[in-house]
Amino acid sequence: CFSPKGDLIALPSGATPVDFAYAIHSGVGDTCVGAKVNGRMVPLRTVLKNGDQVDIVTQKGSSPSPAWDRFVVSGKARSCIRRFIRTQQRTEFIMLGKSMIDKLCRAEGVEFSEKAFEAIAKNFQSSNLEDLLANVGSSLQPVREVFNAAYPQHKARQPEKVEKIVDRGLITKPKGKPGAAPLMLKGLIPGMAVHYARCCHPLPGDAIVGIVTTGKGVTIHTTDCETLQSFSRMPERWIDVGWEDSGDKNTTHLVGRLSVVLINRSTSFGALTTVIGKNGGNIINLKIINRTPEFFDVLVDVEVRDLVQLTNIIAALRANTCINSVERTKGR
Repeated sequence: CFSPKGDLIALPSGATPVDFAYAIHSGVGDTCVGAKVNGRMVPLRTVLKNGDQVDIVTQKGSSPSPAWDRFVVSGKARSCIRRFIRTQQRTEFIMLGKSMIDKLCRAEGVEFSEKAFEAIAKNFQSSNLEDLLANVGSSLQPVREVFNAAYPQHKARQPEKVEKIVDRGLITKPKGKPGAAPLMLKGLIPGMAVHYARCCHPLPGDAIVGIVTTGKGVTIHTTDCETLQSFSRMPERWIDVGWEDSGDKNTTHLVGRLSVVLINRSTSFGALTTVIGKNGGNIINLKIINRTPEFFDVLVDVEVRDLVQLTNIIAALRANTCINSVERTKGR
């Protein structure tokens, strides 16, 4: 493959524009946001061919996407991407660990002391305070054990069940109009890795809570998600979050899941996809659960902006004569 200036760049078979960018320089790869191949914009996962002319588009302040690691083939690209991800995750876990310890200290009426935690870091196989905070933030070390070691004269109280915390209003519903489209989540450390739980498929407009997940950052659940029972005795891992209101500017889409019963007609699936498409939804997965001579039971995963859009889709589907029933559902 060649650069726009005619320089030959040797790449392994199956290489992509991201491999090409890192072959030029790690700084080019780290700030890559797009690529032109033979004068045309292409997806970054495009497999290059011999003789292609590749022009990398960069943007200052951009950073590698973890998704790149799934399609790059060169050793240099893979090592650079993984190094960046490790560094980024460590920074996030340090901030999250500090936040979790601060939260527990406030709950116990104790002032956070770096010296106290530095002194016990080696007790938890941590070489320094940052290592300890990172291990707490990634849930490799229970925050209460660390607190009790730092303040042996003030043992942390047995945690309350989370239901009591919810009742006290420490986990709040989102403010503003239901379904207000967010650009960000309130209550999180900027830059924190966020995942949306597939067990409940939270959408803007749902009441939500964040759970610190081992090695992953924060996972967002709806407050009625059954999975939360597993964390009912670990309130220190719960983070009060809400949807950031951004009006109509949001372009981020999340997945809502629908359970649909279709009447067994030749036009039913066409009607289903047409109604969802006309209301701005994008079907990303469709699974037939059961079929009888009269009906199809179908699970449909739809990308939407928020709860309002999903509710509108449900209403439109219910009005269609090919559809017997439709409900929002949760679960994997």
